[in-house]
Amino acid sequence: MKIAFIGLGNMGGPMALNLHKAGHVLSACDLSAEACKKLGADGVPIAGSAVETLAGAEVVISMLPASQHVESLYLGSDGQPGLMEKIKPGTLVIDSSTISAASSRKVAEAGAKRGVAVIDAPVSGGTAGAVAGTLTFMVGGSAADLERARPVLEKMGANIFHAGGPGAGQTAKICNNMLLGILMIGTSEAIALGVANGLDPKVLSEIMRRSSGGNWALEKYNPLPGVMENAPASKGYAGGFGTDLMLKDLGLAQENAAAVRAATPLGGLARNLYAAHSLAGHGALDFSSVIKLVQKK
Repeated sequence: MKIAFIGLGNMGGPMALNLHKAGHVLSACDLSAEACKKLGADGVPIAGSAVETLAGAEVVISMLPASQHVESLYLGSDGQPGLMEKIKPGTLVIDSSTISAASSRKVAEAGAKRGVAVIDAPVSGGTAGAVAGTLTFMVGGSAADLERARPVLEKMGANIFHAGGPGAGQTAKICNNMLLGILMIGTSEAIALGVANGLDPKVLSEIMRRSSGGNWALEKYNPLPGVMENAPASKGYAGGFGTDLMLKDLGLAQENAAAVRAATPLGGLARNLYAAHSLAGHGALDFSSVIKLVQKK
């Protein structure tokens, strides 16, 4: 299958590479020359622009940072036309960015007017999942369009869920990431408390992992350096999922909660704590670095 892939960052790059390894014919691009060079070194053809990736494409996949980037790409901005006007009818668009549900619905509506199928398919699983091809996809759109996308999604992920109509995938994703942000802060507080009392963080983490406090952070993503060799914490909090990206997702959750008048007090507190962490100069570090807020100096 000929696939246009737009956005080759920490998540998009490994996802595109897995499709390439699976035998799909890719044309990829990113605004970062470094990201393009890295993927190009792995044999993935790099296009000069997003428009160039469309030549012969049956599927378009995008993995971009935020709502404004996705809307600008597909719908245009500052008087410039968007990519949707150049995508041929019958093409399937899969947007795996984490953005607002409202933005996803805008893109889907624009696609419907041009005969272009659009699904929102944000992911969970982190950079390790992107590399391993074990991501979880949360899909919003029609069931028929999901089935068209499934052979492609299966080369990048191990779990595919149909959350509902357009935008539903984004809603599921912000609920998941709100919980993840809360859990990481709670896990950080618990580990920091134990260490302040002289406990071995590896022993404490294993106790909690196998007890009622067990969660994904303890299983896969321990926030204290030296506890898990492959976690971002043990690599200077480099790579992974940035604090500012978590802050963005928590902001999306709060905007959504306000729109539907839902109570999310812990989600709001988590957002404020990540905002303080970002303002302290840690926005580019992995979100597990939030433990720095509660560690005893």
